[in-house]
Formats: sequence, structure tokens, C-alpha cells
Amino acid sequence: MSVEKTYAEINAKIKSGKAVVVTAEELIALVEEKGLSKAAQEVDVVTTGTFAPMCSSGAFLSLGHTTPRMKMQKVWLNGVSAYTGIAAVDAYIGATEMHEDDPLNSHYPGEFRYGGGHVIQDLVARKPVKLKALGYGTDCYPRRNLETTITLDEINEAILFNPRNCYQNYNCAVNLTDRTIYTYMGMIKPHLGNANFSTSGQLSPLLKDPHFNTIGVGTKIFLGGGIGYVAWNGTQHFPSMMNVEGKGQRSSAGGTLALTGDLKQMSPRWLVGTSYLGYGATLSVGIGIPIPILNEEIARYAALKDEELYAPIVDYGEAYPSFTPGNLGYVSYAELKSGKIKVNGKEVLTAPLSSMPRAREIASTLKGWIQKGDFQLTEPVKTLPSPTDGFIAHSIKEA
Repeated sequence: MSVEKTYAEINAKIKSGKAVVVTAEELIALVEEKGLSKAAQEVDVVTTGTFAPMCSSGAFLSLGHTTPRMKMQKVWLNGVSAYTGIAAVDAYIGATEMHEDDPLNSHYPGEFRYGGGHVIQDLVARKPVKLKALGYGTDCYPRRNLETTITLDEINEAILFNPRNCYQNYNCAVNLTDRTIYTYMGMIKPHLGNANFSTSGQLSPLLKDPHFNTIGVGTKIFLGGGIGYVAWNGTQHFPSMMNVEGKGQRSSAGGTLALTGDLKQMSPRWLVGTSYLGYGATLSVGIGIPIPILNEEIARYAALKDEELYAPIVDYGEAYPSFTPGNLGYVSYAELKSGKIKVNGKEVLTAPLSSMPRAREIASTLKGWIQKGDFQLTEPVKTLPSPTDGFIAHSIKEA
């Protein structure tokens, strides 16, 4: 018997407390026990989760008017510059912006102890944050300077808006050179000394819906410990790079999401300022996306296992920085999570930048919200470009 469900039918079951909700890992076990068709009939919603560093993140802050009024031309939060070319008292703090006095990599490798991601974590932790602002003065906004402290609850609006989160997949990073390198994939030792990866595999949201059949503009999600929404496709959204057919999903980065939500509802447990030795600062973000099981095809992708999901192995010593195409082969997430893989015939130890325990906690938390009826699904008002749409990645051309 074919499976055909609607959002309205699933939401009605959620409201009545009768919806069957499982995490992506629980679905895998259920499919192994009962088969795909039976599992697709029984399950209404599958929850996913990821917790990892996500650089293209930040927050819009409406700071509130001063007395007398001020047009803030430059703003610093705990010494970290925020972009103010928006309106008189609005600013955007980016996760990777550094403290103005940070030595960066002048003493290589730099430590990058405090940046925009740390400011965001301090705000959601309700810590006082030092605000410094300068203005040039106008007839309607005469004030020229301000130094004070703020807390998240004292400012008018705080909106997390992340232009690029939740990469569908990502590289496994290695280093073929004879020197240690410091990258956004962490420290990578020379001569294949280690391999780092940063995707939660069989819990990773966009690997469980690779065609974006249920994820689009307006999709309601777990974001930073609160409620968020998909605002658009993320920057660097290249779903055509995904090969979702054949033996496993052999792919590079694929799709991404632009996400937004009320920062005041979020938690410092799920928005964590993060420093990368020799590279910079960022924000680690917790994201969970529900996948409604509308039909058997959606269930089939949601039930893919680590053994069936692959990441490309890329040399970050020379090939990645020089934009050299190609890779050193593919490796399954089952192999990556085992702690060691083989690259060019050498056994290499692996380590994740994403947290599997946190990803499981997010998927379980979202499952609980839905089971209690506190979280209903939203049908996307616009679908996102999928692998069949042929998005092409472009690079900057030199003059």
C-alpha cells in the first residue's frame, strides 16, 4: 500500500498527541526491523540534528534610542565591531568579527580568543555587554558618542540571522604537506597526520532530505535552543554538487540554509562562541529540522545510514587553498566515526568538529517538542533549489 500523507494530516495527529515521531537514527533501526514500507506508514515525523561551527552567522540588534537621539555610525560590543550601515540604532554583529585589539595572526598561530560569536553567546547568557558608539551628529540625531552596558533583555530587538548554515555535507580535511596547518577545519598535521570532518552523518538535516522535498522557505526548525525558520537558501547553495543516486551519496558541500529566529528565546548551550587556533573566531550553532514522512521516497532518504553517506577527502595543505579541483577519494561516515580511515594507503586517525552527542540531544529535544504538541510543522511557502536545478558555483575572476 502506497504512503501518501499531508502536512495537515500530520499536524492534526500532532495536535491530538497521536503522531509517531522518531529521530533519524531511530528510523534507521525501525526500517531494519520492519522494512521501509511499514516504517513509512507508521512514522509521521523524523527529527534530525547538528551542532557545529557555522561561520556565516550573526545577529541584527536594534539597540534602542538614546537621550538625546544618536545616529550610530560605528558600534563596538565588548570591543568587537558591529556593522551599522542599516539605520540609526541598528547593527549587525557577525560571528567571525574579531576584537579590535586582537593580534590576529601577527604572532602565528594566533589564538583568536574573542569574536562576534562570543559576543552572541554572552548576550544569550544574559551577561552585560559593553556598548561603545560614535556618531557624526545631525539635526535629528545630535548625540556623538555613547559608552554604556546592555543586556539582551534591555534592547528592543535581537534577531539571529545566519546567511549560511547547515551545510548539506562537507569535506574530510587532510594535509599532504610537510608542515602543520591551521584552518577552519582545525589543526591538521603534516604527512596525513590526522583527518578532521564536520558533519553529523545519519543525523545531518540536509543529508536526510537531499532533494529539499520538505525543507524550504518557512520551514520551522530548532535553532539555537529556540524556534527558528528557514528564510531562504543559504549562500554557497550548490545542490547540484550532490549525487544522491547510485551507491550512497557521494558529494561535496551541496546545499545550505539561511536561518533566522528570535535571539531572546535562544540558549548559550546552543550558540557557543568558538575559537580556531591560527584561523579565527566563529559561532557553533545547534540546528534541528523535522522531516514529515509524506511518502515512501522521503522515508527512504531519511533512513540512509552512515555506511551509505560519503564525504570527499580533500588536501587542505595545497589543493584547497589553491582551488585545485578534485579530491583524494571518498569515505563513509561510518568509517569517519570509527576513528580511523585509509588515505593513500596510510591509516589516518579521524576527529569530528561537529558533536554527535549534541546532535542526538537536539534531535531528541525536537522530538519531545513535537510529541507534546508544542511544535507543529510548517509547509514551505517556497521550495529551495534542488540537485536537479543545476546551480553552478562561480569563482572571482582576476582583472
